[in-house]
Amino acid sequence: MKATKQIILYGNSLILESIGASLRRLSQFEVKTLNPPLPEALKRGAANSDILLFDIEMTRDEAVFSLLETNPRLLLIGISSDVNLVKIWSGRQERELSTKSLLELIKREASDLSFASGSAETHSL
Repeated sequence: MKATKQIILYGNSLILESIGASLRRLSQFEVKTLNPPLPEALKRGAANSDILLFDIEMTRDEAVFSLLETNPRLLLIGISSDVNLVKIWSGRQERELSTKSLLELIKREASDLSFASGSAETHSL
């Protein structure tokens, strides 16, 4: 049996809904959706989560970034559909990403979460 990785979608944008629908089809992921503003629910939900995807345009919340202090293994992925941008806060560097490549990145990160958090990387969809 595969280990389940917990993913939180924080926001209600169309791109997050689309990515969430794709991830929910994969049995190795448990996907939860939280809508801002819910800083306490976000902190509780992210405490044991592996990946947090959030809409950069709709979420201007320091609570998202403070999660790295309480869960340093958490992978933060900020997505902006308005400017075709993906920002990843982790110790790894990635090249430009398509939406398909982003899903592959999430699957790869979920299977090997041995990254160091703290640095910001920017990517195009």
